[in-house]
Order: sequence, then C-alpha cells, then structure tokens
Amino acid sequence: MSLAAFAQPDIPNINYESQRNYIIGGVKPQGNNTVDGNAIILISELQKGEKITIPGSDLTTAIRNLWDQKLFSDVEILQEKVSGEYVFLIIRVQELPRLSQAYFEGDVTKGDNEKIRELTNLYPGRIVNESLKMVTKNQIRNFYIDKGYLKAKVKVEQELDTTKNNAARLFFTVDKGNKYKINDIVFNGVTSLSHGKLYRSMKETKRKLWWRIFKRSKFMRSSYEEDKQAMIMKFNDIGLRDAIVTSDTVYDYDEKSVNIEITVDEGSTYYFGDFNWLGNTKYRDGQLDTILGLKKGDVYNQSLLDSRLHFSQNGSDITSYYMDRGHLFFQLIPKETIVYGDSNFINYEIRLNEGKIAYVRDVRVSGNTKTNDHVIYREIRTKPGDKFSRNEIIRTQRELNNLGYFDPESMDVQPLPNPADGTVDIEYTVAEKPSDQIELSGGWGGGRIVGTLGLVFNNFSLRKMFKKGAWTPLPSGDGQRLSIRAQSNGLWYQSFNFSFTEPWLGGKKPNSFTVSAYHSILSNGVPKKDEGREDLKVTGVSLGFGKRNKWPDDYFQTMAEVGFQRYRVNNYGSLFALDSGIAKSVYVRLQLIRNSVDVPLYPTSGSTFKISGKFGLPINSLRLAGKSDEELAALTPQERYKWIQYIKPKFTASWFTSLSKRNKKNKLVLNAKTGFGFLLPMPGRVGQSIGVPPFERFYLGGSGLTGFNNLDGRELIAARGYDNGWLSEAQGSPLIAKYVLELRYPISLNPSATIYALAFAEGSNTWENWKTFNPFQVKRAAGVGLRIFLPMFGLMGLDYGWGFDVPDQVNGATGFQSSISGKKFPFYSGFQFTIGMNLGDL
Repeated sequence: MSLAAFAQPDIPNINYESQRNYIIGGVKPQGNNTVDGNAIILISELQKGEKITIPGSDLTTAIRNLWDQKLFSDVEILQEKVSGEYVFLIIRVQELPRLSQAYFEGDVTKGDNEKIRELTNLYPGRIVNESLKMVTKNQIRNFYIDKGYLKAKVKVEQELDTTKNNAARLFFTVDKGNKYKINDIVFNGVTSLSHGKLYRSMKETKRKLWWRIFKRSKFMRSSYEEDKQAMIMKFNDIGLRDAIVTSDTVYDYDEKSVNIEITVDEGSTYYFGDFNWLGNTKYRDGQLDTILGLKKGDVYNQSLLDSRLHFSQNGSDITSYYMDRGHLFFQLIPKETIVYGDSNFINYEIRLNEGKIAYVRDVRVSGNTKTNDHVIYREIRTKPGDKFSRNEIIRTQRELNNLGYFDPESMDVQPLPNPADGTVDIEYTVAEKPSDQIELSGGWGGGRIVGTLGLVFNNFSLRKMFKKGAWTPLPSGDGQRLSIRAQSNGLWYQSFNFSFTEPWLGGKKPNSFTVSAYHSILSNGVPKKDEGREDLKVTGVSLGFGKRNKWPDDYFQTMAEVGFQRYRVNNYGSLFALDSGIAKSVYVRLQLIRNSVDVPLYPTSGSTFKISGKFGLPINSLRLAGKSDEELAALTPQERYKWIQYIKPKFTASWFTSLSKRNKKNKLVLNAKTGFGFLLPMPGRVGQSIGVPPFERFYLGGSGLTGFNNLDGRELIAARGYDNGWLSEAQGSPLIAKYVLELRYPISLNPSATIYALAFAEGSNTWENWKTFNPFQVKRAAGVGLRIFLPMFGLMGLDYGWGFDVPDQVNGATGFQSSISGKKFPFYSGFQFTIGMNLGDL
C-alpha cells in the first residue's frame, strides 16, 4: 500500500473536492483466507451505524490499523454503494503468505540445524514478511559469529508452495567462512596490572596458544563484552574504581585470526576512609570493625567489601555473624558518605537493622522416598526451639550430602520466616539417588587375572529383615551399610569379605559400630588334597567403634578398632619369611580424622586429615622376655612371628580448592594430597631383636588393583606411571611417602552418571630403613585421567601416566634392569584402570 493510499483511499464515484457525511450502512471484508472477517472489521474500527466523513481521516486510520497488524501485503477500502445517507463499504485485503517449511542449507551441520530451528522458532503457519526474514537471517548469522565465524553470510530465498493455499517456503543458505581465533590481545594505557592477570580475567576471550587445552581460542562478541567488564573489575579490585575502556578495536590479523586492541584509562587510586556503624545495639563498633577486617588507608576494593559484608565463602562476614546468632531478619545497607577531595578517601556509613532473634519453630523434610525420616532428622542441626543459624543450615546440607543417598544438585533448603511471632520454619527438600553398588572388576595379580564380585548396600535396614514387604529388593532406609565381596582366579587365589556398619549405635548419638570378617587363600594352584600343595590361609575378624567429636571442632571424629588375624602358611617360603607354620596377630587401630569436604563425590572445598596408628600387641615380647640376646637371634621364623607385633603410624592429608568463580556450577578444582606411612618394630629388647615383620608392608606402583589386599595385611598403594609393585621391594617396604596434585574438571555432575576429567602430577617412593629414608627423593610421574561414577558400580577410573624416573627396585623382576637400561625419558607410560573411591590410597 502506497503512502498516497494512506492519505486518500481510492473510493469510486466520490467527489474529492468536497466532503460529505454518511452513516455506515455495512462493512464487508474481501480477499481474506485465514484472517477472520469480523476481526478485520473490528481492527478497522469501521462499525455499522457510526457516522463517517468521506473523504476524511476515518478511512486513513482504518487502513493504518490494518496495516499495522503485519498480516497483509495490500489493504484497500472501496465504496460498494450509497443509499440516501447510508454508505456501504468493502475492505479488500491481500494476506501475506504463511510459512509451510523452512530449510537451512549450505555450511549447516545436522547438529547446527537442530539448534537453529530451536533458536529461530520457524514453525509452520507463521506469517512470512520482510521482518521475519531479516530477523531470522540475523539470528543465524549471530549464531555462527558466537561460534567464531566472524564473517558468516546468510542468504534467504522465498518460494511459493503450490501444494497449499497462500503458503511459502523459506530457504536460508549459510556460508560460514573461516573460523576466527584470537592471535593477540594488546592492552594500552595499563601500568597497574600485569598483562597476564588481564588475560586470565577474560574467561572466554583467549589468545591462540599451542598449550591451551581446556579453553579453545575463538572470538565471540557477546562473551567479549562480558570479559571486558570482568577485566575492569580487576582494576576496581586494586582501588582504580574509575577505570574504563576508552576504546577497543577488533581487526583481521590474517584469514583465520584477529587481533584485539584495548585502551584503558585507569584513573586515580581510591582508598577506604572511616567506617561508621549505625543501628548496632548488640555488638560494639570495635567488634564489627574486627569482623569487617578493613581499615582506613586500605586500597579500595568493592568486591572485598561486599564479601566482608554479605555471605563470604567461609562465613566470616557481618551478615553471617548476625544470622548465625539468630538474627534472621537482619538487614545491612552500606552508604558512601564523603569523598575527601583530591585524597581519594571514601567513607562508609553502614546502617544496620538487627531485627529480633528468630527461633526455629518447625523442621520439615520432603522428597525422601526410600530413606526413613529418622535417618535424615538425626543429621539435621537446626532443631525446633534453637536460635536460627545460617551456618547450621549449611552444615546440615553437608551432612546430608555426605550420607551419599541424595543428589547434591537437587537438594534445597527453604527458611520460611514468621515475622509476626519471630519464628522460622525450615523445609529441607531432598531427591533420592541410587546408593547401592555392584563391583564387578578384573585385576592382575600373581601373574593371573583376579575377578571380583562385590555388593555394597549403603542404606540397609537390619530391623526390616523379617518385615513383610520390606524386601524391595532388599530392606532399606535405616542408613546401615552391608558389604559382601568375593575375589578369585580359580585355585590360585580366593578371598571372601563381609562387613556391617551401624552409623548410629543405639539411635541417639552418632557413634558408629562396625563388625567385619574375611578369609583368603593363596596357593600354587595344586588341588587341596594333592601332593605338592603350597598355600597361605588368612582369617581375620574385627570390631570397630567411631565417635563424632565436638572438640577442637565438630569436623573431627575418632575411630577405634580391635581385630584378630591368623596366618597359616604351608610350604610357602618362596614368598614369605615364614615357610610353614602359624602366625597370629591381635591388633588395635586408632584414628583421628578431620573431614570438612563439602560433598564426597566431587568435592570443591574443604579438606581431610587423618592420623592413624595400628599396633600389633606385644605378645611375643612378653612371651620371649626371659630369653637372652643369643637365643633371640637364633629364633626360628615360626617362633619369631608366632605373634606378630609392630607399630604402624600413618598420616594423610587432602585439600580441595576451587579455581572457578564462586557461583559457577562446573568448578575447576585443585586437589593436593600427601601421605606418609611407617612400619616400625616394637620398642624394647625383644621387639628390636625381632625387627620389622614381613607382614603389614607397603607395595607401591600401578593402580592398586591386584586383588591381594588381605593377603598378609599388605597395603597396595597406587603410583600412576609405573607398573604394579615397581616402586617397592618384592616382599614390600616398611617406609613410604607420596605426594599428589590433581586438577579436576567436571564433565557431568548428574548423580546417575558423574564424570570428571583430571590431570595429575605425583611423586612417591618406598624405603627399607631410616638410613635411606629421604622424603624428597621420589619417583615422579604425570598424566591425565577420567573418572566415572555410576551408582550401581561406584567410581571407575582410567589414567594414562608417564613415569619419569627409573625405579631402584622392581619387585625382583628377572632381567628388568637390563631391559630398561637403554630406555629414554619418559621411562614408562601406559593406561591404568582403577575402581573404587579410595582404592590405592595411602
């Protein structure tokens, strides 16, 4: 429709030289196929019985109203007839075509096709007009620009669809062009920060570097704008609150990369001035100043100020201080009051509304379909009648996560305040996840494959064993742990293990009780009754008791265990110092543990420290106390090890540090671990004469998945980059040290399939005595790996490691030294498979 038609519609038989007033006798739509006729009349505002002046503005307005709907390609208003003072009008329209199908062609992959369809929302029946085509072209082009194709082109063509009435097809042809990376980023006017720090602040806009693995270089306009703001925040954090980007340009470096040049005006440095507290009645100004931790003259840092006022990650802020002491309704408003002229000091007036103390009225739990309520309520730290505490809510979330029954990503806590009576209801919402596990694995031990079948029920219920209908498929919901495990490679090795743990013995306090038993047989493969049979049989039972402590803080727990082990050796001197006979041990194990990790499966913060001591009671020392030194030296292996005695202290520590932003879901995490273990002879004349026993030793190297864990009390410690046992003596070593750094990144945190990738660097070694012990003389390795957690099978891992140092001893392997003498760096490399959360740990 032309502008002339808007100004003066063509109405036949009308004298445009003079106006005449009519009454509308009727209005008919014409030419409409899909648009309702009554709607056309309604939109035109030309209603039967209304007065109209022809020619006049009423017709112009009617045409404009219809044109504004963007439904028509042409609009006309015609005079059908005139009868006296009545005029009858026709509204003739030409509808725009409707979309029948959209096609995306050219450089469009199948995956991109699906994403573009979702992005553009070109469903059949949409009105096809120039606006739709232009908007869609821009959407597609921006889609590829964000993927790094800065010069992507999109061509659109419209074709009549003759199979349908007034329908059209649209064809969008894409020419992506080259994918542009970033060759260099140049900063001008920057003197207060290193360029490296600015590069790191730009999380998505990265230069093209050969070693960049986790974050590929590509230029995306939207991410670039966000990264510029993040870069400016780095200036703000060092007091340059007026820093701005004065200009920036992106220009071609070559056909596949661009350069970015950013000019910054840093401005002046600002400092904190005085802090004035208003409204505080419970705590003095000095106390609040101490918690704030900022003083006059400190360089201005808005991010730091915000974290000291509101919800810092470690809870050491003003808001948390009040809310942890019952002040649920606490409010804080910081206000800049004075800026001292040229000195750039900024004063703050911090206005507090402390509010009255809120008490917990009711605590509710929902979402638990399998776990019984009492198992959850006993872990909840916010009890009815207690003062409200934000910290106790956070600790409750941690304790519920550590149970392993619920999805941490789906857990939710809702405090529901009741301002009228100063109380709060707290509702915890959980989502059950599978927690039972089946272990089906194969390892290499004794030159043969060792098969393992294990069942772990982490939420078992012993009291429901005889309850009708509780076997679905097993009685569950009481938080007890039942483990049954069997290993075998035929006649050569069989092992059977059983354990049961009640985490709340008596149901009132978090005191755990564990009972376990195992029986293992290792032989030369000859049937039991045949001549030439050689074997070792190990039988053991233990009782354990654990207690959560409140001192030094409530992250501590103590564990105590007493056990009995019996070793029966039959002609197996090729592997053990004791050729034939029986050796026994009564031991006590004590552990002090502090565990503050946030979630067990993929921790992002917190740490774990463990100090333990295992003591083989000195029964031999008491039994042989009357013998002389000469008699002790002449003891047979049977007499020497009839009762095994030793002292075995260990220390392990593990720290988790998030390297990503606080609120980012998928966090890059650094895990630093260290551990030391020592097997020592029992003090005293007899103990020193007997020396270090051939039992309870450390075997270092490989994945720790050889299957012989209960063989002789040995500990199989993993060392990636080296094969099984390469870093210890053939009969184990008494001293060990290990250091590990892991960089972890989650691929999926879905509870049904948690996956994360890692890169590691580690060093470890073993020693035979204190004279050779050197904790800095370790065998180094590095590599990459993948961890997959499936609820039914537990944690499985695959690592590829490079060992950098030649081992001093390799488990007595014949000809080993000659076979590696010419090998160059790296000394060894290969894949290693692991299964289990702590298998192979010290």
